[in-house]
Formats: sequence, structure tokens, C-alpha cells
Amino acid sequence: MSKVICVGEVMVELARGSDGRFGLAFGGDTFNTAVYLARAGTEVAYATALGDDAFSAGILDLAHAEGVDTGTVLQVRGRNPGLYLITTDAQGERSFHYWRDNAPARVLFELDGWQAIAGQMVEAKAVYFSGITLSLYSNVGLGRFLATLEMVGEAGGLRVFDGNFRPRGWAGDLGRARTVFAEALKRASVALPTFEDEVALWGDASPAATIERITTYGVAEVVVKNGAGGALVHAEGRTFEVPVEHVVSPVDTTGAGDSFNAGYLAARLAGASPEDAAQAGHRLAGEVIMHRGAIIPRAAASGTHH
Repeated sequence: MSKVICVGEVMVELARGSDGRFGLAFGGDTFNTAVYLARAGTEVAYATALGDDAFSAGILDLAHAEGVDTGTVLQVRGRNPGLYLITTDAQGERSFHYWRDNAPARVLFELDGWQAIAGQMVEAKAVYFSGITLSLYSNVGLGRFLATLEMVGEAGGLRVFDGNFRPRGWAGDLGRARTVFAEALKRASVALPTFEDEVALWGDASPAATIERITTYGVAEVVVKNGAGGALVHAEGRTFEVPVEHVVSPVDTTGAGDSFNAGYLAARLAGASPEDAAQAGHRLAGEVIMHRGAIIPRAAASGTHH
């Protein structure tokens, strides 16, 4: 019961540099979090499906280099992972373009071997997933994933949900997105939403309204991330703000929420208070947004030298 299993999709990332050229990397919201959890010393595995091509091999190599266990990865012959391209404007805000409709990650819970992965999830200390994870799966896959989350809860594991909402992933079907998010929240024990995503999906008036709505589903611990506005935390029966200590001008906001979640979760699993965990999340996110790309170089991160 020592492991966090992050579930989702890792893709080939092409990001345009300041010289106009594109650099190749790998990323995906829950994978980014897995890498930062591993760097924080948390035992973590990544659950997904990849192809048998050179890019899939590169993703597995990166996971191994970062200390992320790949025993929960299924490989599909003749398939390639998804691809996304990032362009960043002068303010550091990014635009994404995706080629991912045929990625094997979308059928993880419909492949031979999914039951074994579900079994490992049930034995984990925590299962981490996002709204993007939910957007990948068919109704069959979702049913199996949600049932697995119920078993994780029955076994005493944490179910940690980052409500990462991207309308494109739901083909504009807000009704289906809301329905699926609600089903996930009913099975979550920790929620780590981003306020602007909650506004887009639910029309929440404030971070406090987000907490009020999410706790209605029985979620005991909620952290609403609000960029430079800090975080509003509901944990251990009380609600309080944790401001960002040092507000910085971002170079690139890619991975900010993913890294906050890793800092928060790693600290909580190590026994830190919710307040200290939120500060740890802010500190890590603050480092990440000072670099281009979702996963910053190890040498750039303080406290991650091995």
C-alpha cells in the first residue's frame, strides 16, 4: 500500500521555442504529476496504454529515468501515442493543438490486461486521475474505471481527482462532461480543481462556491487552485486560504496545476498538514512556471538533485 498510481495519457509534445523551431518532449497532465511526485520521493506508477513505436519507447525511457514505475502500462502493437503542439504568446499563455483520437490510452480499460491494472489500482495507497483522464474513455471504459475507483475506496485508498477541464476533449458536450465529473466526484476523496476550469464547466461564482458544490458529493478534502490568487483549502473540517508567498511573472504556465498537485499530494502522503502541503504545491508550481515546458529540467528544480 505504498504506491500512488496516476492514470491517463502521455503524449508526444512539440513546443515552439523562441527561435521558432519546435522541440520534442513528452507530457500529459497526470504524467507530469507522476514525474513530479517521483522527484519528491513518492513511489509512483503510471497507468496508460502506449504503442510499440519509437515514441512509445521514448516515453517509457523517460518514465524509467524519472523513477516512475511502468508496470501498469499496456502496449498495443502497431499503434502510436497521441501528439500535441504548443504555441505560446508574448504573455506566456499557451495554445494547444491535438492529434490524439487514435491513441491507445483511450482504450486502456477495454484492452486485454485491464483487469490486472485495476487490481494494482485497488492495492495502491492513492489513485490520481483528472478530468482529461475521464475525457479519454468510452462509456464502457468509464464504467470500468469508475467501478475500480469504488473498489479503491473500499480498500481504503485515496481517490485524488484533478478536475482539469478541456472543452475540446468533450467535443463541446458540457452535459456529458458534467455528468461524468459528478460520477467521479461521488467516488473521490480528494479534489484538486482549478477555479477557472470550474467556472467554465459549472459557472461557479467563487472558489468558496466550488468547495460548497464539491463537498456536497462527499469529498472530504478540496483544494481550489486560483493561480496567483493562491489556493482555497477545505480539509479536516475547516476552510482556509493559502496565498502564494512569491508571485512571479510566468515564462510558461504549462504544468503549473500538475506540479502544484504533485507538491500537495507528496506532502500530504508524507504526513504534512493541508496548509504546509499547499505551500509545497505553490513552491513547486512557482519553479515550474519559470521554465518552458510541462516537465522542467531536473537541474532547474531546487531540492530535486539526486
